[in-house]
Amino acid sequence: MIEVASLRLQGHARRTPLLSSPFLDEIAGRKVFIKAECLQHTGSFKFRGAWSAVTALPDDVRGVIAFSSGNHAQGVAYAAGLRGLNAVIIMPHDAPAIKIANTRALGAEVVLYDRASEDRDALGAALAAERGLSLIQPFDHPQVIAGQGTTGLEIAQQAAEHGVTSAQVLVCCGGGGLTSGIALALKRHAPDMQVRPVEPEGFDDVTKSLTSGQVVTHALRSGLCDAIVTPAPGKLTWPVLKRLCGPGLVVSDAQALAAMALAFERLKLVVEPGGAVALAAALFLPEQITGDSVIVTVSGGNVDRAVFQRALAGGTGDDARATA
Repeated sequence: MIEVASLRLQGHARRTPLLSSPFLDEIAGRKVFIKAECLQHTGSFKFRGAWSAVTALPDDVRGVIAFSSGNHAQGVAYAAGLRGLNAVIIMPHDAPAIKIANTRALGAEVVLYDRASEDRDALGAALAAERGLSLIQPFDHPQVIAGQGTTGLEIAQQAAEHGVTSAQVLVCCGGGGLTSGIALALKRHAPDMQVRPVEPEGFDDVTKSLTSGQVVTHALRSGLCDAIVTPAPGKLTWPVLKRLCGPGLVVSDAQALAAMALAFERLKLVVEPGGAVALAAALFLPEQITGDSVIVTVSGGNVDRAVFQRALAGGTGDDARATA
């Protein structure tokens, strides 16, 4: 499915670069390769899964519906628009303003909800039934996982071009769609690479699930790393994560912000907090990583100006190293 999704994505998704910086290598104590999915269409890897799912729908579909804090929302809105489909996106009212605005600008109808008092799944199911819309889930959807897995195909190819065939691959992880997709792709095309999910403190359900061997759930709430604050791994993603992934890594908000600043300073990339956690782990948790090289995903760049200014104002690592 991943390889077929890759064919459908040709000419539509960007083949994002695998970047490096000697300054980041020095901080990490090893070679760091950065898969810059913040440069993907709509500012995150989510376009891959959205396009994979939308193009797998039958020709007579009436429209699509999705729920998301922002990146999946934008990916689905853009993919649906390219195919000429209506899109309804259910978003939390406290999602970053730029993500809500961008989703509307891409032509989707945005329905806001209160994550503290409303059930987004129930709201989505009701709207889907009422309007005859096809639900595209943010991570627990086979075609979405397949689309995200194309990132892993590119990592395998690009790493090999740099002479790297064995490395730990750190992936920013929410519900596990990107992480499980990459793990499946690398299992086939780069079996000596080990995928490790990375999460923010307080939202480390995947890490705790991998440690305990069973799904651990936490309350759904907002956080700095809004893109990856899901309450638990998905029903489809969890078996893949459990079978193929190494131990999870957990970083602080301060470390994520410092990684954002370093990505801007050394790579000229604009990265959102949830998209920076894998880079933060590579830079500030080096003793928890093995090997001469590490590959990280920078999975999104849709950040509000105030949060980005906060990251730049905070500097590039002293506080983060202190909390490591």
